[in-house]
Amino acid sequence: MADELRIAVIGLGHWGPNHVRVFNQCRGSRVVVGADPDERRRNWVLAQSSDLEVVSEAEHALERPDVDAVVIATPTRTHHALAKAALEAGKHVLLEKPMCSTVEEAEELVNLARTTDRALVHGHVFVYNCGIEFVREHAVRGEFGAIQYVYATRTNLGPIRYDVDVVQDLATHELAIFDYLFGELPTWVAANGSRVLGTAREDVAFVALEYGSGILAHVHVSWLDPQKTRRLTLVGDRRMVVWNDVDPSEPVRLYDKGVKEEPYYDSFGEFKFALRDADVLIPKIELREPLRRQAEAFVKRVVEGTPTRSEAESGLRVMRCLDAIETSLVSDGRRCPVPR
Repeated sequence: MADELRIAVIGLGHWGPNHVRVFNQCRGSRVVVGADPDERRRNWVLAQSSDLEVVSEAEHALERPDVDAVVIATPTRTHHALAKAALEAGKHVLLEKPMCSTVEEAEELVNLARTTDRALVHGHVFVYNCGIEFVREHAVRGEFGAIQYVYATRTNLGPIRYDVDVVQDLATHELAIFDYLFGELPTWVAANGSRVLGTAREDVAFVALEYGSGILAHVHVSWLDPQKTRRLTLVGDRRMVVWNDVDPSEPVRLYDKGVKEEPYYDSFGEFKFALRDADVLIPKIELREPLRRQAEAFVKRVVEGTPTRSEAESGLRVMRCLDAIETSLVSDGRRCPVPR
């Protein structure tokens, strides 16, 4: 490997140009080639980065001997074939979400990465969000007490995708965040959704999950909502916290609130609870771009071997959750176990 990590970005649509930008900003990495079959996209990226080679075929980028790593930001149905080809060519891979179309495809990639001794990192960018990092650090230190439940909302009016449904597009973020926060798979999931727009895929969904530790979780995702919302509420028996990604001035609010059982009874079979309603704290959160932090972590993973927050194994856990959710969606919302 040369003094800097040389990267190919395959897919120059919505996310690809952002990957080009952040990797060129990172110390120790440079994007040397971008690939996309759409000439307009290639020309747009070339206008932003004149020293970048742009090609129409992904194979050209994979065949270049000077390319050390590949970022794949293409439609989900192409992820498996492209990532497999990249790993077999000896390239490290950053693979956008969702990881693959099926659990079996994801398992094959994870095993291939081990066999080839290449880094395989999935692009779940919100685990690099400074606000989510703050929540996890406080959860690990036990500052929320025992976590009772968590619920999240991710909605907006579009953009509407046609290669995946709203669960695979949006809920995958929450599943990755839950995996980062709790470090375990849920025992079961149950989901209901609707095809409000009359397309072949769900555009709104409600998902319930329960973890072995007793934590209950709920996720609401939609492409058809009047408000752009990215919010997570976590309730512990000591403190509560709200993360609001669309409020850069106050992305995290800590609530020193709780409920305590009173040691006396008014009557047989009845007891009281004391409500503790104390301060609301607004901590100062460093506002660094999550995509840039993800890129830095990927470079460090390849160069130094330092594990990232979004290793292939965590991506596989998210895929197993997604698979169980999709099964529940087509089974009238019944509870479906999540395979280990």
